[in-house]
Amino acid sequence: MPLPDLIEIVPLEKPIHAEVTVPGSKSITNRALILAALAEGETVLQGALWSEDTQIMVECLQEIGFMVNVEVDPSENCNRTITVYGKGGVVPAGGTEQQPLDLFVGNAGTAARFLSAFVCLGKGVYRLHGVPRMHERPQVALFKALRELGYRVESENGNEKLPVKICSRRGDEAHSKNQSLLTSAATSRSCNVSIEESSQFASALLLCAKTGYWEIKITGENAEESPYVAMTMELIKAFPHQGGSFQIEPDASSGSYFWGAEFLLRTQKEMVEEDCDTGIYRFNTDFFPIITSQQPSFSIIVQSWPTSFMQIDSQFPRYLPLPAEISRVRHLGDSIMTAIVLGTFSDRFIRFTDLARLRAQECERVVALRVELTKCGAKVIEEANTLTVYPSNLHGAEIETYNDHRMAMCFAILGLKVPGIKIKNSACVKKTFPNFFQKLAAAPPHGLGAKILDGKTGRTLTHEDLFAD
Repeated sequence: MPLPDLIEIVPLEKPIHAEVTVPGSKSITNRALILAALAEGETVLQGALWSEDTQIMVECLQEIGFMVNVEVDPSENCNRTITVYGKGGVVPAGGTEQQPLDLFVGNAGTAARFLSAFVCLGKGVYRLHGVPRMHERPQVALFKALRELGYRVESENGNEKLPVKICSRRGDEAHSKNQSLLTSAATSRSCNVSIEESSQFASALLLCAKTGYWEIKITGENAEESPYVAMTMELIKAFPHQGGSFQIEPDASSGSYFWGAEFLLRTQKEMVEEDCDTGIYRFNTDFFPIITSQQPSFSIIVQSWPTSFMQIDSQFPRYLPLPAEISRVRHLGDSIMTAIVLGTFSDRFIRFTDLARLRAQECERVVALRVELTKCGAKVIEEANTLTVYPSNLHGAEIETYNDHRMAMCFAILGLKVPGIKIKNSACVKKTFPNFFQKLAAAPPHGLGAKILDGKTGRTLTHEDLFAD
């Protein structure tokens, strides 16, 4: 049976000792799929994530004309061993202007951006489109860079977003039958790309740069130190471009929920209260979060934790207890959402800065976090691209997920501590972590042993009920 529309997380009361696994990294898997398609011959991706976003990428590569085989991974239900048969940089031909090759990218930002650059290496016309939210997400910097490289990019609605039609033929082939889709200007093999709105724009170009003979200059916020651009460059160096085997790391962003659960469950804090007359929060000055390893009542470990530092979120455990300020650019990636929710259990207010990119992802995450935490009784102040989160008395609420997998998982973790947390549209976790709720409910040591209820009927959900399909 599918996950109910509304589920309730019952707080854990008994001590647990768990060692959980999490599926492979989405960011690495989708980058590796592109590199494998461009490689020579057969490349085997071990431990690859199998979720909505990576399935979309596999299906698009198959639609383009690549042979991709997928086999079950016995060690992790939401991983697969994926074999890609690369063509040495050759991308099969697309369609025509009248009948472009149609590629559905769902709400997968990596698929939308990486494939936009990838199809430029082929011949013909390709049309990329997705769900309505994907059609709202920014693409302008990538489209601008592709045009600088000599490709024709036509946003169907004239707003520099998806749906988009891309002609892969370069300007020097202007006499082809697709001439009307070609730029008439002299083409260049160099471009500038801004990562102000998304680092995925640069990653898309870098993944294809060697095959396309492109020279990429990256500009914008933190261009020289962007962790996701650095991930792409490190992956390109480490990848077996002549074919072979490549191991995908576990997803550090997904692991943050379980490190966060340990922090919450091992934090014994009397909630502070706001003085109604002064509006000042009174702190318990004797409070220190109990997160040391000495006689812990709760112990949750994420197995095979990444040590390559390729993923910025592999640093998440070092930020517990939470410091006074955390940046989305300098310190954490997507796992900053987990940290924001945990901030309500700190002993002082915490500022989360540089959150601009959260506004243009699966939902407007800055507003969503503020609204839903406030609904639970938290004091959260939004100023520009900063959220300031105060220690707060929390209570249960029905959480709107905005069809955002990370909203669902962050607040589910909160429900392990706060009674009455109910999650709407919980099946949205299928985007990156389809068996997330199964991990919460599985008996220790392989899960947390949480009880999860149908939010409308109160029925306890079984292991089979909890898979997001």
